[in-house]
Amino acid sequence: MARDYPARCPVGHTWLAAAAILLAAQGILAQKVKVDEELEAYPTESVDLHCQFVDSRGLTKLTQVSWIWEPADGQRDNIAVYHPTYGQSFPNLAFKDRVVFLYNSLENPSIRISSLRMSDAGRYTCEYATYPSGNEQGTTSLIMLAKPKNSANVVTVQAGPKSVVVARCEAADGKPAASISWMATLNGNHSTSTTGGPDGTVTVRSEYRLVPTPADDGKEVICKVDQRTQERPWVYAVKLSVEYPPSVSIEGYDNNWYVGRSGAVLHCRANGNPAPTIITWTMASGPLPETVEVNGDKLTVRKVDDAVNTTFICEAKNKHGASRQQITTVVIEALEDPSSAGVVAGAVIGSLLALLLVVALIAVLLTRSRRQQRRGYPSSGDSIATGSGGSNGGDYGNKARLLFSSSGNNGSKNGTGANNNGPIYTYREGCDATGTLTEKANDYHHHHLHHVSSGNPPTAHDILLSGEMDEAERRKFDLDDSMEEEEERYDRFGGVIRGGNMMPPAYHAHRGHGGEEEMDVYLDDDMESQRDGSVISRTAIYV
Repeated sequence: MARDYPARCPVGHTWLAAAAILLAAQGILAQKVKVDEELEAYPTESVDLHCQFVDSRGLTKLTQVSWIWEPADGQRDNIAVYHPTYGQSFPNLAFKDRVVFLYNSLENPSIRISSLRMSDAGRYTCEYATYPSGNEQGTTSLIMLAKPKNSANVVTVQAGPKSVVVARCEAADGKPAASISWMATLNGNHSTSTTGGPDGTVTVRSEYRLVPTPADDGKEVICKVDQRTQERPWVYAVKLSVEYPPSVSIEGYDNNWYVGRSGAVLHCRANGNPAPTIITWTMASGPLPETVEVNGDKLTVRKVDDAVNTTFICEAKNKHGASRQQITTVVIEALEDPSSAGVVAGAVIGSLLALLLVVALIAVLLTRSRRQQRRGYPSSGDSIATGSGGSNGGDYGNKARLLFSSSGNNGSKNGTGANNNGPIYTYREGCDATGTLTEKANDYHHHHLHHVSSGNPPTAHDILLSGEMDEAERRKFDLDDSMEEEEERYDRFGGVIRGGNMMPPAYHAHRGHGGEEEMDVYLDDDMESQRDGSVISRTAIYV
């Protein structure tokens, strides 16, 4: 028959359970004094330390309460005491006039500390003297914070082959310690150091280093500071300053320095850190000519000539050294300004066009005038003289001119040429620029012409209307001017080639000053203008 034996607990487990019960009881008792576990404060500000005794049963008698300060590296010391009978007491002189009780009560002995200092950081314990349980307490940790004083600056260096510090960044007197980082595109590195202050603050410094070159001058590196008291990181850009000797270049030469050009300019571009303070211009062939003017880094040639067909040298200096550059200018022959050439060409072309227009207009007018004269119409303002003009001299003597009608033999009309079948009129000119027209008998005439008395010779129009001419002869007067120009040619002696036969030169009427009387003897329809300015009759025979 089986028996039940009571279970036995190991002795070690029994003691562990008892210790846990004891700690729980102490924790329950410790909860009677309620305080803040941790507080943060800044220098020059104030902080409230809360304390309250909790007695749910009301069995504990409170005798006195004290605030005890325990610095991180010091001993405990009372800074404030409250007794219901004896009142308040502030035994520590470092907190005197800076600590007050917020309530005159043992149940709530909270205090306020003003004008905080970094050295006020530490543990603050609110401790009660009670009966019958003894002392009851609660502790608050006060953390003093300090915003760092951030700064960054450039370190001016000279370009060289060694790595040097070119920028610094610092977060001074902060608590807790700040962290510093760099942002840059350069091939550099940084180092950081930390220094503690007597009041618990920390100063952090960082340096940025690189091998400086002239190309690094003016570039930026960024310092970034992170710290607990800052709402956002502090960022600052540092522009590097790398000093180096000048570098020189000459600008402005366009390879178009021609003789006579004005205002040719050269610029001496000198880069350096610090900026070059001295810039000089010289010529390889000697001193600068009078036509050259120098104003700092600018050289101006007022008028280009062979004197500036040379090499110009520009030199720049600063405290780290000097540098020079040269350029050879070539003077060429003067070039025609394309704009002026275009203007001249336009003017010439315009003048030629205007001249051609005028010539064409004159040719048209002359052609029309010549055609009118060939048809027997005098030009405006002209009169036809039948004799030599008085004061102009030139007396040609008496000349006779025969006018006849053209009719065929035996009265037939063949229109092939003139004959002497009709009456012949003789017009004789005298020295007094007057003439008479008389009728002369003709053995073969069959028609009658009305003759005009002395001083009134018949016109060709009268002869045509008389009916004595045949139709062929009349059509001869209406030949086109173009046909006449092809048929009539003059030889160098004044003869006329008509119908392929050379005709002797005829006497012609000259212009005189006889007025209307000379116009009366002009036969309008019978006259024909010649190239030498004279006119002759188409049918008259001069004797």
